[in-house]
Amino acid sequence: MELAYVCDWEKRPKSTHCPSVPLVSSWSCRNLVAFTTDLKNDDDDIKDVSHMIHIIDTEHPWDVFSINSGHREVISCLEWDQSGSRLLSADGDGRIRCWSMSEHLVNSWESALSSSVDGDPIVALSWLHNGVKLALHVEMSGSTNFGEKFSRVKFSPSLTLFGGKPMEGWLAVTVSGLVTVSLLKPGGALLTASESLCRLRGRVALADIAFTGGGNIVVAATDGSSSSPVQFYKVVVSVVSEKCRIDTELLPSLFLRCTTDPLRRDKYPAVTHLKFLTRENSEQVLLCASNQSGSIVECWSLRKEGLPVNNIFQHRSPVVGEKQPTILKWRILTTTGDLERVSAVALPKLPISISNTDLKVASDTKFCPGLGLALAFHDGSIQVLHRLSLHTMCVFYGAAQRPGDDAAIKRPRTAGPALHFKALQFSWTSLALAGVDGHGKLHMLRVSPSMGQVLDMNTTLRHLLFLLEYCMVTGYDWWDVLLHVQPSMVHNLVEKLHEEYMRQNQALQQVLATRIVAVKASLCKLSTATAARACDFHAKLLLIAISSTLKSLLRPHVLNTPDKSPGDRLTEICAKNTDTDIDKVMINLKTEEFVLDGPPLQSLQQLIQWVGDFVLYLLANLPNQGSAVRPGFGFMRDGASLGMLREMLVMIRIWGLLKPGCLPTFTAMSDNQDSMQLLFRLLTKLWLCSRDDGPPQEPDESLIDECCLLPSQLLVPSMDWLPVNDGIIVKLQGKLPLRLQFGKASSLQGAGGSAPLDVFTRSPGAQKMDNLRCIHMGVSPTEESKACTRCGCVTMLRSPNKTNAMKQWEQRWIKNCLCGGLWRRMPPIFT
Repeated sequence: MELAYVCDWEKRPKSTHCPSVPLVSSWSCRNLVAFTTDLKNDDDDIKDVSHMIHIIDTEHPWDVFSINSGHREVISCLEWDQSGSRLLSADGDGRIRCWSMSEHLVNSWESALSSSVDGDPIVALSWLHNGVKLALHVEMSGSTNFGEKFSRVKFSPSLTLFGGKPMEGWLAVTVSGLVTVSLLKPGGALLTASESLCRLRGRVALADIAFTGGGNIVVAATDGSSSSPVQFYKVVVSVVSEKCRIDTELLPSLFLRCTTDPLRRDKYPAVTHLKFLTRENSEQVLLCASNQSGSIVECWSLRKEGLPVNNIFQHRSPVVGEKQPTILKWRILTTTGDLERVSAVALPKLPISISNTDLKVASDTKFCPGLGLALAFHDGSIQVLHRLSLHTMCVFYGAAQRPGDDAAIKRPRTAGPALHFKALQFSWTSLALAGVDGHGKLHMLRVSPSMGQVLDMNTTLRHLLFLLEYCMVTGYDWWDVLLHVQPSMVHNLVEKLHEEYMRQNQALQQVLATRIVAVKASLCKLSTATAARACDFHAKLLLIAISSTLKSLLRPHVLNTPDKSPGDRLTEICAKNTDTDIDKVMINLKTEEFVLDGPPLQSLQQLIQWVGDFVLYLLANLPNQGSAVRPGFGFMRDGASLGMLREMLVMIRIWGLLKPGCLPTFTAMSDNQDSMQLLFRLLTKLWLCSRDDGPPQEPDESLIDECCLLPSQLLVPSMDWLPVNDGIIVKLQGKLPLRLQFGKASSLQGAGGSAPLDVFTRSPGAQKMDNLRCIHMGVSPTEESKACTRCGCVTMLRSPNKTNAMKQWEQRWIKNCLCGGLWRRMPPIFT
């Protein structure tokens, strides 16, 4: 485990937390991290306090969005939903607020929904379960089938609407022993209800929430005293006559082992942490008891045991089919020895299967993600312990003294306590750990997949490949996996990922078609040797999107729907017809299916122009592709992409007969030059060399000669590839951590990494490009813009278009970029 970067405040916020009240944080599946600080506005008036929520995306940690939350008391809970797009916050006054992205921007948030239990502090908070649960099987990591590696587990939602659709909402536990539920009705209204956890309400100092496969909710609660029992309750939520109903039932409880140990009976008087090991497993719980200087951690498991029968009843004749009565009972799995005082706990989110076979394979291959839980201590150190045995897997010392550090012994003790982490969160693949210290600084740590154990390169690649596949299947962001990819690994990972993808069935390939291209693009940016291929992958994403949009405009001529859509027939005919004359290919098509009104075609001209310019660029650069460094090289052997370009040229040719204004514009050196005919002929020859149904061939000399002459016939445009990625991931190749400041992007300049390629650099006077609309915005655009957090794609925030066809294109990317990344607002003038 090692530090990747630290992000500090330029003017450090003055925290008003007392030492016993921790900061809180939460990490979403989209790699957004939320954490809290309290700011004094006036040093003389401690009542004038702003309770702040800060939200960052881990790729741009300096671009923090700070919300004055409006909470009147200290924020006690933060919780992301399963999609990573909404955030719940709760405070010590019983108020819960739901935050969502404004205009789908990660650095713009607003609260439209809230609920409250006036004056009753919230101690636990969770979204209701949506019924989606995957199990990651390490035993099947060598399988060729994604369905065997990541299986869907039968799991019922906490509450369902008509037709089985999960109902959204949240559940909270208060300090007085109330459970409150708020349900989001389809119209947007809130349905709220509260109920006591049990008949005799008592103080609840700590609580946690988990879910069962049958759709029930389990709440664990303690009054904070280690001599008191830890109580468990089953909570069932239902809707009866348009009203929310809550039913509770008492479950078996437990007493901490340390209170029954004569040597430790009074040593740890307070329970400071109570957590279910995973959100979907209510049968394993982690407990931490502490005193002023130390802690002890216990792991308990709920088991079904046979109930002993009195001797009087053992001699009677057994009844057929009668089974021995059973009872649920908590049994301790393991406990630690005496530890330094624990300040924060982080539990893994990776749903790794813990069957005996999976655990054995994980141990043999040293695959550790999802098996470790992290403890932060008051001396500034962090330990990762195995979630079942609680033995130490790795240690991060931070400000703590390392064993054998003689120099540290000679240093004088500081007056105050060591700076330590008050909040700690694992990423969704458990390969990164985010910690917030008492000064509000954010620390990002890499957590090795093998927890520091030495692995050969092939095993390391298999582990990273396994987790990349998991992210690809689930749709979770893979930023934390990239933290562990070295430049030398990129090529092998891209090739192996493609091999695994090609082994899947056709339906799954179609679902993951764009996601795998986005993963490859992210990987290729990590190495200068493959950076140009990242350009190709982003161009391929745009090509796929434009192709599907243009084909969606086609309509069958007759009302009864044929077996194949016009787009499918176009693909089939173009694949069979190898003629290099575009007009002869058109003869075999039903041109009446291509008849469209003029306005949609004219409004899409900028996308059509990009297709024409891209084909011209590829062909003109064919003679220069002597190595894999130049952008465009990846398309020279990609028969599917070349075939897609060929289909679009045919469509554009037909539309040009109906509406000449929609045709791409080329600057020809001759008045009688048929540019579309020329490009189609050369593109077909190149496509024939790389078709999927035959062995790949090198382009013949005549094709290369004709491409060499192309710049003398048509003016070749300079393609505007994606801008320089200003994210942090490409800067984290070194071992030294980066020091950043919130609100200052300039703090990243010159930190680590190597010089970008020429294709990524921009001169100060260069035109800025809207990468989605394929239009120029000028040298100093004044329009508000947004950029992708993952690939850096830039587009205008407001649409300049009035036509429906272009608005439909823009609506496709309103929530996410082409690569699936989230949007963040950019300043009016960006570089």
